[in-house]
Amino acid sequence: MTRERIKPITAATLRGLPLPDPSGGSKEARGSALVIAGSVEVPGAAILAGTAALRAGAGKLQMSIAAGTAPHAALAVPEALVVRLPEGEGGHVDHGQAAEVLLPRTERADAVLVGAGMASGEPTKALTAALLAGPAKAPFVLDAASIDGLCDQAGVVRARAGQVVLTPHAGEMARFLHCDRDAVEADPLAAARRAAAMLQAVVVMKGAETWIVDPAGEVWHYGGGGAGLGTSGSGDVLAGLIVGLLARGTRPAEAAAWGVFLHGEAGRRLARSCGPIGFLARELPGEVPGLMRDVAEGAI
Repeated sequence: MTRERIKPITAATLRGLPLPDPSGGSKEARGSALVIAGSVEVPGAAILAGTAALRAGAGKLQMSIAAGTAPHAALAVPEALVVRLPEGEGGHVDHGQAAEVLLPRTERADAVLVGAGMASGEPTKALTAALLAGPAKAPFVLDAASIDGLCDQAGVVRARAGQVVLTPHAGEMARFLHCDRDAVEADPLAAARRAAAMLQAVVVMKGAETWIVDPAGEVWHYGGGGAGLGTSGSGDVLAGLIVGLLARGTRPAEAAAWGVFLHGEAGRRLARSCGPIGFLARELPGEVPGLMRDVAEGAI
């Protein structure tokens, strides 16, 4: 594929791909996002992703998190319905019981995020596989721990026919492709193309620059939002933005492009107002509603 066929992710590009019209007014019309995220060590991931989903315009939010941390998440995001997931060893989610709780909820959701801040290992792999193989028709965003071991679940991802978005960084992509991280960092676009072809999914290859490849091989490129985005929780916000946009009815590749742009430009705005580094991931979602307005109105 030649460089000329790569789509730059800019405000002008996105104005040609407008988001679903929110003028209907009801929260049901803007869709329900289900965020399955967080762990005992990182409960904030669910809060960051859930808040980002709402800031992206999702009408309703459900956050599913280990029972011991659920009350804290409910207080931090009072707009959300919080689902307490059964805990197993060490306070982590019991994947078998959690799947029973979550499968009916995935059927009622308009978009589902799995993995942000969850513990890596077999329980998360098993839960991810169960949810992907379940009856839900909604698109999925797979982030962080849910990407580990995904090569063993390629069939259930392919069966979703392009309705899955992956958001790996270089280390997660290297583990998925069974190659060195250096190889991914040397050619992130090639890695994204390979993963998208294997899984028939939309792949958001995160880094200093971001590459998006869809199942048809179409490529999008974003030049980056600055060094300040390299901070704890930033990836959780990106995943939350994408699931919120999907809940609104945005198509997967377009939701990925919008999410990457909004995330990056939020970083640029905070760099100007706060400084190039040192702003917090929790501050990113607050910039998003104004950015969506400015894109729509041609102000940027």
